[in-house]
Amino acid sequence: MLPLASISGIFGLFISREYLSVPASAGFIALRGIAVLNGAVLVSYIRKLRDERASQIEAIMRGTHLRFRPVMMTATVAALGLVPFLFARGPGSEIQRPLAIVVIGGLLTSTMLTLIVVPCLYALFEGKPQDIADREMEHHLLS
Repeated sequence: MLPLASISGIFGLFISREYLSVPASAGFIALRGIAVLNGAVLVSYIRKLRDERASQIEAIMRGTHLRFRPVMMTATVAALGLVPFLFARGPGSEIQRPLAIVVIGGLLTSTMLTLIVVPCLYALFEGKPQDIADREMEHHLLS
C-alpha cells in the first residue's frame, strides 16, 4: 500500500513537472502517516469485530463497510486542505505546491488500496477462519 501511494506521489510530481525536493519529501512523510492511520483504523475495527465472535468474512465485510466513511473523510479532509497550495502562485508557493501534489496524488491510490487491498490481506494473513465453538474453547483454555 505504501509503495504504491509513493509511486502515485512521484507520478503526480512528474505530471505537474515539479521536482523531488525537501518539501515533496515532507509530503511523502505526511502521506505515509495518513495511509498508515487509515489502515490502522480499518484493521483495528475488523479485529474488534473478530474479538466479538464475528466470523472472518463477516468481520471483514462489516468492518470495511462501517469504516468506509472514516477512512474517506480522513483522506478527503487532508486532500481538500491542501488544494489551495496547488493553486498558489505567490512567494513560497514553490515550497507548498510539491508537498500538496505528493499528498493529494498519493491519497488517491492509498485510500482505494486501504479499502480494497487491506481487507484482502487481512483475510490472507489472519489465517483460517475458526468456527465459533473452536474459538470459545480456545478462549476458555487460555483463561
